[in-house]
Amino acid sequence: MIDFLTPVSKAVIAHREVLSEGVLGKQILPYSEKGELPALEKVKFAILGVKENRNDEDYMGEEINFDSCRKAFYSLYAGNWKYKIADLGDIEKGETVKDTYFAMRAVINELIKFKIIPLILGGSQDLVMGQYRSYDSFGSMLNIVNVDSRFDLGDADRPISNVSYVGKLIVDKPYNLFNYSVIGYQSYFNPPEEIALMDKLYFDAYRLGEISAEITKVEPIFRNADLVSIDIGAIKSSELSYKSKFSPNGFDGKEICAIARYAGISNKVSSFGVYEVKNLVDIDNAAMLIAQIFWYFIEGVNFRVKDDDFSDEKHYTTYKVIVDDEILLFKKSNKTGRWWLELPFILNVNNKLKSKTLLPCTYGEYLSACNQEIPERWYKARRKNEV
Repeated sequence: MIDFLTPVSKAVIAHREVLSEGVLGKQILPYSEKGELPALEKVKFAILGVKENRNDEDYMGEEINFDSCRKAFYSLYAGNWKYKIADLGDIEKGETVKDTYFAMRAVINELIKFKIIPLILGGSQDLVMGQYRSYDSFGSMLNIVNVDSRFDLGDADRPISNVSYVGKLIVDKPYNLFNYSVIGYQSYFNPPEEIALMDKLYFDAYRLGEISAEITKVEPIFRNADLVSIDIGAIKSSELSYKSKFSPNGFDGKEICAIARYAGISNKVSSFGVYEVKNLVDIDNAAMLIAQIFWYFIEGVNFRVKDDDFSDEKHYTTYKVIVDDEILLFKKSNKTGRWWLELPFILNVNNKLKSKTLLPCTYGEYLSACNQEIPERWYKARRKNEV
């Protein structure tokens, strides 16, 4: 792992020294000397920069620097947290972009094995490919949640880019992707054929207005997620205040931080990336907002509550709802109050899932089922399981 990393810059280390006592910068364990990683035994989070942007469709040869984001994050005070944070520096551009993906895959895979959550600062968002491939050795189906104004599906037969990479995730072996969810998409940024393809593949898409109207809707979306990526283009440009082509519409600072906290609360999320981070030269609004996104994600992780074992009926309450010719089984955790919907294992079908599983859902979906409406997430998951 250390072979792929370059230490945190001397400018950030010097900035760390002049910070007030008690801030995160004084507590973070930085990789400051080449060849000498900090002790990771009790570390839960690792900041990791990936300075790659050559697959940005607007790439003009510019270099990436994450110092402003680090300085902003270091200047914040910790919450009532029980976990340690390390800063492992950066992965530099490889000879090719595929080399960068390989380095990401090696480093993130190692961190996940140690149960350390990487907090990725990334250039172009095609780097999700490296984040995703980090899970290959675990041999399990994965759920990706992408906070983005675009689907980024693209054409799998064309070269990968920062707005056209998900198609590659779908068709490249090994086939690990079970579900892909997009939070905050804006219709006018997405070709009609991609909107139709999302529906055809039974993927989940949630419009910006839908989530802004009720931010709590994201909680069950994240509950089954393995990896999360945020394109900062999903944030309205006025919140970032730096030169960009981003949209005047998008999530505001409060909303994106709430979303990050819900991602952290999920017991399954094991890697978290913020992408399209570029052109930052000082601790401006963008750098500080990215720092606060990480802060709220870490806050969420520190408040994770594990639902008790659903194999023991004393830990949950089951509700059976008959909708048409289907019997839907809803389960409510007695410990957390979270709702789940059972997806049955279907015999004699080439299932992606090898046993019955529980889908996160809401109380509202239970009420809708009582009114003879089959929850869309149950229908999509079942169809995806059958194809």
